Amino acid sequence: MATFFFRAVATDGKLRTGSLTAESDRTVARELRKQGLTPVYVGIEQKKSFNLKLPAFARGHRRDVLFFTQELSTLLTAGIAVDRALSITGELTERSRFRSIVLDVLRVLKGGKSLADSLATHPEYFSDLYVNMVRAGEASGSLASVFERLAEFEKSRDELYNYIISSMIYPALLATVGLASILVLLTFVVPKFASVFEESHMKIPVPTLMMLQVSKVVTTYWWMAAIVLAVTAVSFGMYVRTTPGRLWWDTLRLKVPLLGIALRKAETARFARSMATLVANSVPLVQSIGIAGAILNNRKIAGALGEVAQGVKRGEGIATPVRKAAVFPPLAAHLLMVGEETGRLDQMFARMAEIYETDTRAAIKRFTAIFEPLVILVMGVMVGALILSMLLAITSINDVVV
Repeated sequence: MATFFFRAVATDGKLRTGSLTAESDRTVARELRKQGLTPVYVGIEQKKSFNLKLPAFARGHRRDVLFFTQELSTLLTAGIAVDRALSITGELTERSRFRSIVLDVLRVLKGGKSLADSLATHPEYFSDLYVNMVRAGEASGSLASVFERLAEFEKSRDELYNYIISSMIYPALLATVGLASILVLLTFVVPKFASVFEESHMKIPVPTLMMLQVSKVVTTYWWMAAIVLAVTAVSFGMYVRTTPGRLWWDTLRLKVPLLGIALRKAETARFARSMATLVANSVPLVQSIGIAGAILNNRKIAGALGEVAQGVKRGEGIATPVRKAAVFPPLAAHLLMVGEETGRLDQMFARMAEIYETDTRAAIKRFTAIFEPLVILVMGVMVGALILSMLLAITSINDVVV
């Protein structure tokens, strides 16, 4: 007898962790299934519990997981055995770090675990959604089609993510360059004019005087400002990592004009795409909601899905609880109502994902279309004010000379 640590997903979609004493890990897995839990990890070593952070592939390894999924889909569809497909995928993987992950998954698989349990040993790469999809595919004998759906899911999410990032690069770069230009003027150019006025003892125009005072503050107390900014940034980052801080920040972002609309539609698309993939592979609806909620970026919306899951358990369906939650656009509830009436909930989730992925691109485009000229206008006014102050100073000097 030995003590085995486990992680498992309950019917409400929440993660359960603990330990059981049994003869083998398979005995523990069977016991968990009897209790209505879906085992994600069972082993001698205690693994850290999942948290609400984004999985690693969403932060930098997205391409690796997408390549892995596409290759496995192709190989399994061709009729190649799972272990052989993993071995080939490992050989084709370019990143040495991810290659070691694939080979470790293969090692665990050959040790007697299922593919889903093998993937679950690396939660930083393979999310709950990914693992449960594979588990459903193994149970139904449709692993090849599951990986095909997962490949489509990862590709669509990757394209949406890249579109959002690429759309925000130019406005961010524009703001950075404009701010740097102003700092250069205040730090190096304006002090030259200050020395000229100090030597002439002439009356300084009010706009020029204000500019000189701002320049003096920047050049004298820049180190203090840098410390304050650094402390503020670190404190803000630490607060946002807490549960109340993250909830406050996510709620605030949803209230920002234009940006909040884009974020809400992006989360709706992510939720719908996840649900379409899970429901199509017969993952229980309540469990699907929990898994889909765990991969959302916005904690305000993810938290509201708990009430949606409770509504489903009470027999209200999913459209009514989604409408009551009021965290998704109104159209989402109407689409789900149609899906329930027609018995095509998986197809309606897929249609909803397509609609809101398109709407997200349009919302981001509208936001950048307004944000870019706004940044240019603000920076132009600030730089123009500095230049105008300098011209007034030059004109004043000429008047004194005359």
